[in-house]
Amino acid sequence: DREGYWGPPTSTLEWCEENYAVSYYIAEFWNTVSNLIFILPPIYGAIQTYKDGLEKRYLAAYLCLTAVGLGSWCFHMTLKYEMQLLDELPMIYSCCVFVYCLYECFKYKNTVNYPLLFLLITYSFVVSIVYLNLKEPVFHQIMYGTLVSIIVLRSVYIVLWVYPWLRGLGYTSLTVFLMGFFLWNVDNIFCDKLRALREKMPPVVGAVTQFHAWWHILTGLGSYLHILL
Repeated sequence: DREGYWGPPTSTLEWCEENYAVSYYIAEFWNTVSNLIFILPPIYGAIQTYKDGLEKRYLAAYLCLTAVGLGSWCFHMTLKYEMQLLDELPMIYSCCVFVYCLYECFKYKNTVNYPLLFLLITYSFVVSIVYLNLKEPVFHQIMYGTLVSIIVLRSVYIVLWVYPWLRGLGYTSLTVFLMGFFLWNVDNIFCDKLRALREKMPPVVGAVTQFHAWWHILTGLGSYLHILL
């Protein structure tokens, strides 16, 4: 790791990519630029949703995914605690929007499910307050994983019993997302070996082993496909 423009990291997490190895101005270069998959496709999706006159909840889903990408960009670029929150808390909020969309996809009129909305807002608020005081990444990961599990179970129910012709899109979205989660774990568990391997490889080739960046690419794509679903 090297010293860079943003100074020493203050975040409670650091990832396997070497700090300021590519650019003096970007702490984790590949982990930063890989967030474009979270930003550009959802912006296109939001524009298309607006043009097609679809319900506002789908517009909110795309914009929340974009917010996750922007927050993650800032976090990996600076490795500052404030930017970490800008990444992690929108992950919770966007998943709550996804849950709302999934439980509202069978209605015939453009109404608002206020009980579900209240429940999800309360969940987001409680998780935010606890996490800000606890500052424990594992707590955030459990709360995020809980929402993802609800999303997966609801999606599987929909493609199995309600819209079976959407199984291809549903299972593709889930598979891509799980591939990203697998590489996220590989990056965490085998970090020392990956760093040692990169030292022996040309920089461009070594970039392929930045599995946290692949986590961004695959989960960003999987999330975008899930909104399409």
